[in-house]
This record gives sequence, C-alpha cells and structure tokens, in this order.
Amino acid sequence: MRARDCRSAWCIGAGAVRNLVWDHLHGYATPSDLADIDLAYFDEQELPEEEPRHQEIIAHACPGLPWEVTNQAHVHLWFEKYFGYPVTPLHSLAEAVATWPEFATSVGICLDEDDALHIIAPWGLDDLFEMRVRCNPVRVSEETFLSRTRSKRYMERWPKVRVR
Repeated sequence: MRARDCRSAWCIGAGAVRNLVWDHLHGYATPSDLADIDLAYFDEQELPEEEPRHQEIIAHACPGLPWEVTNQAHVHLWFEKYFGYPVTPLHSLAEAVATWPEFATSVGICLDEDDALHIIAPWGLDDLFEMRVRCNPVRVSEETFLSRTRSKRYMERWPKVRVR
C-alpha cells in the first residue's frame, strides 16, 4: 500500500516534515526520533469506522514506523473528547493542515502518480525554514501552545530554533 494509492487527498506532514527539515538545517547525520509519522488524508465519503483499516494497512506495509493515519474529514467527531472543546467540520485537506498547532508544522507533502512533489503550506514555509515556532491560533490556545513547546523540547533538540 502506498499513500498515493488512496482515492482521496493525502499528505505526510507535521512533525515528520519539521524534523526532517530542522535536522538537515542543523547538519544532523542521524534523523531525530519521531513520536509519529502523520499521514493525513481527506475523504468525506468514508465512514468513520473505516478509518482504522488504513492504519492497519500501512502499519503492515511499513512495519516498525510510528504511523498516525487520520482522515481529517472526521476530526470534528473526536476532537472535543480529546482536546476539551468542539470544532467545526473541515472541508479539505488544505483547510485541515491550516489548523495544525504551529505554523512551522502546518506543512504537508505528497507525491502524485507521476512522482511530482506537492507541498501543502497554507501559512507558507518561512517559519519552517527560519526554524521559528509560533502558535497557530486557528485551533490551539496559547496554553496548549506553551505546553506543546515545553513537551517537544524544540530548542534542546535543535539549538537554532526560536520559539516565537
């Protein structure tokens, strides 16, 4: 199974992209450990109970990697239980990427059937390449942002990173 075989829009994004770029900009020869590899897709036609099947398929095809496969069309169904407040449904993969917690991680990358690279970066790439961490307030509170930056230890892992 390949992500680009999905019948829907998809991307690999967030920390997987951020870590790769920041490791490169720091000259690290060994990639940083990833808590997960976010494979996001958007399929409004898919039933929520079908979503776990994709996780199983990719985990079987690429074992040993910490995949987190999420249909962004379903986020509003579980978000309140997980984060404590409701959100409205999303309408596209690009809109979903635009809600991710920091501007530097609001980036997704995919390949089309011709191996052409496509970048989804609704807020641009400046924060990613300038190694700047700023809160994306679309869905994240200041409190959540500060908690995330502490837990992610950005400046310990990548000394050239600036928070805010």
